[in-house]
Amino acid sequence: MEYLVKDEKLELKYEPGKGAWTYHIQIPNTKHLVGKWGSMKVSGTIDNYKIERINLAKLGDQDKLISINANIRKAISKSGGDTVTVSLYLLTLKEQITDKEVLETFKDSGVLKAFKKLTKDGQNEIIEKITSLKSEDKQVKMILKYIDQLSKNND
Repeated sequence: MEYLVKDEKLELKYEPGKGAWTYHIQIPNTKHLVGKWGSMKVSGTIDNYKIERINLAKLGDQDKLISINANIRKAISKSGGDTVTVSLYLLTLKEQITDKEVLETFKDSGVLKAFKKLTKDGQNEIIEKITSLKSEDKQVKMILKYIDQLSKNND
């Protein structure tokens, strides 16, 4: 995966009156990215807190922003003006299989019960192995592999 920023110290900005964008981080060197709202998504970490599929917002010809909601701020114990360590990568269209879609596929395949019997770490490891693959084709093959494994554990 190609990072937009890797372990970069950035400011969590606070600008009152901007709705969902009141708290945000501006991602350097992203003004060249082209895409409409909702088509540019990033995943990664903020202060080691995992974030998934957050929209990049276009701000004229400036660098893109990501909104930092109250849940994230609470989890990292940070507020406006604080410095955070950010690692983000841009999701391509082929990386769009979501955790939810994986779980729906497990449900449709009758292995969700076996999946839910795994530890949280075990569940997270499977989801991460699937969603981190670069191509949808590889993701589908990995999903099929886990469906096969989980079906053998399905009592």
